[in-house]
Amino acid sequence: MTATARHWPEYAMEGALLGLFMVAACAFASALEHPGSPLRQALPDANLRRLLMGLAMGATAVALVRSPWGQQSGAHMNPSLTLTYFRLGKIRGADALGYVASQFLGGLVGVFAVRLVLGMVLAHPSVHFAATAPGPSGILVAFAAEFMISALLMTVVLVVSNSRRWMPYTPWCCGALVATYITLEAPISGMSMNPARSFASALGAWQWTALWIYFTAPPLGMLVAAEGYVRLRGAHRILCAKLDHANTRRCIFRCGWGRA
Repeated sequence: MTATARHWPEYAMEGALLGLFMVAACAFASALEHPGSPLRQALPDANLRRLLMGLAMGATAVALVRSPWGQQSGAHMNPSLTLTYFRLGKIRGADALGYVASQFLGGLVGVFAVRLVLGMVLAHPSVHFAATAPGPSGILVAFAAEFMISALLMTVVLVVSNSRRWMPYTPWCCGALVATYITLEAPISGMSMNPARSFASALGAWQWTALWIYFTAPPLGMLVAAEGYVRLRGAHRILCAKLDHANTRRCIFRCGWGRA
């Protein structure tokens, strides 16, 4: 059997995980930002609402990584992460293609599922399908910010997930970074780190402003971080492409965790 035939459950899980992430992003954005929302009316401070959004999405990320699907697929939920692990030799080409395609499809399904439920609430300018866009500082600053937050995330993932002692904390580290980025960095670039996530919202909103940033800066940032890790610690220190290995679910990657 081909990898595609054998590994389709993992591809489907990846798509479903990003779809659920987008459902959460659109739902929380609607609750916190739509003018008619009681929560929005009770919280006039934009900084406080962004903090709550960060905490909600950080918790969502942790829950998805630690879920049974996340433990089996590796919970990349991001083409940038998948392509970086492909560059590191931990994912076969067919699997990387299957993951990326599923992530894009899952993100789109998640956004349009919320659109069916919430209708014009999600399309309201204050919510705008939770689309990512550069802030007032401009495109170049947004590009640099996306590059840096993506590089930092990849560095943390590689350092923590490849340590037997610290590996169980990988989901929590990822969630903490997501929460922090949304709270502090979102006004600069919209906080994406994820081409599939940004494309799903852009298609829903039909907003293509500077979309190229979210297709280039995140993968470049993660690839540079991975190259730095390999040069400092060696490729042999990269054990697997899963974010959570504390389980007995099958692993479809070129996994060295059992030999560590």
